[in-house]
Amino acid sequence: MTIFEGYVKKIVYDDEKWALLRRKRESALRLMLTLKRCGIVNAVVHGSIARGDVEEDSDIDVSLLKPYSPGLLELCLERSGYSIYSKVIVMPTPIHTPKIYIYLDSRKELAVSNPLAELNSIEIEFYRFSGMIELKELIENLRVSGVNKKLMLIEPTSYGHIETPVIGNEHYVARKLKVSLAVVRDRVEALMRRAREGHTGLFIEQEVSINMDTEMFVRRLCNENKVFRERLQRYDLCT
Repeated sequence: MTIFEGYVKKIVYDDEKWALLRRKRESALRLMLTLKRCGIVNAVVHGSIARGDVEEDSDIDVSLLKPYSPGLLELCLERSGYSIYSKVIVMPTPIHTPKIYIYLDSRKELAVSNPLAELNSIEIEFYRFSGMIELKELIENLRVSGVNKKLMLIEPTSYGHIETPVIGNEHYVARKLKVSLAVVRDRVEALMRRAREGHTGLFIEQEVSINMDTEMFVRRLCNENKVFRERLQRYDLCT
């Protein structure tokens, strides 16, 4: 039997909210179609864009589930009319896969993240935990359930969404999102720590000069950081 502790809230979207969601999704769709034309078919959009509970400052996070050549990815974006405002290599902890985030607007609200090595199954479950859809689902205007940064499970409805606290309902959330209970507990701990301490430090967070070749920067980082180098040694990025 499922027991929901705390409150369950029904949220009804007004016309302005639906219009905002439509605009955000159109931006995500344009970007994902651009990637597809370049032969990149493993992209997903996750977070509030996938769930539907967007705000004006909601990020549009398009993520590749498999590594792609950083140089070719940048070339694809630039030839398709996108401007690259900044590039940041991020590795949250020594056991996480390093990624490069390419920001396509000055406010860093539109981004593509590209893993520099294969993601493990747990990292893909992290995306599913927050809500994740592929291009086909975005075209069909589907929304999926996922958890927001306030640790509320968002379940889409025809009128908006229902939100339920994750804490106290971890087993239900794991079943609903088809992720492991360990992933739910990990995300709860991480988000609660962030709420207490603010932005937590990352193992690696390095901005790449906009005019610098990304692969050259990756090679330099390989020389400077043994853990980073060992994580990428199978991918010929360090030589």
